[in-house]
Amino acid sequence: MATARLTSRMPKFLSHAVLGAGVIASALGANAVTAHADQAAKPEEAKVKVSAAQVLDTARSQVGVKENAQGGGTKFQQWYASSTRGGETAARDGGARADYLNAAWCSMFVSWVGEHTGARAQIGWDAYTVSHAKWFKDNGRFGSQAKPGSVVFFSWKGGKDLSDIQHVGFVVKDNGDGTISTIEGNTGNGKVEERKRPTSQVVGYGYPNYAA
Repeated sequence: MATARLTSRMPKFLSHAVLGAGVIASALGANAVTAHADQAAKPEEAKVKVSAAQVLDTARSQVGVKENAQGGGTKFQQWYASSTRGGETAARDGGARADYLNAAWCSMFVSWVGEHTGARAQIGWDAYTVSHAKWFKDNGRFGSQAKPGSVVFFSWKGGKDLSDIQHVGFVVKDNGDGTISTIEGNTGNGKVEERKRPTSQVVGYGYPNYAA
């Protein structure tokens, strides 16, 4: 499994793989996403016509998608590396687009679902879990209640600061017994999976403003 969290300063080159120019060209190619990259747009100002159920259905449709032996090769990593946001965050974090091709992809999975459902303005897009959570908090849409379709941020040791975040996924439901059901990328053996997690590992939740 790719490392669970990207650091805020990515290495210039991946330590566990040397990407040939042909691989990079194939993944990035001439079809780089050119959509508007305003990650700072306030969710309440960017309404979407997508429901939580639609987002969860799309996330669930990806269950079983698996990374390769190098921790890469997923559509989520390839899409993010070629996106406008990928270029922005690579510059922000001191890396290169190609770094994302074999990097931790839990936040890229969440971002991909947002992109492919038309809910990106509410879900945000980032490869770094901490920055993704900060975007929700900065826009007043971060809290402690599990809601279907909310974006859940985890710390395996139970830390509650945003800097403690190590992983991210979608909430399916609060089970009412101290656990939540989720859909997550880059989990288990490097797959998209449905999981059950203790709420003690939750740092907080980001709340997209979905359609009713």
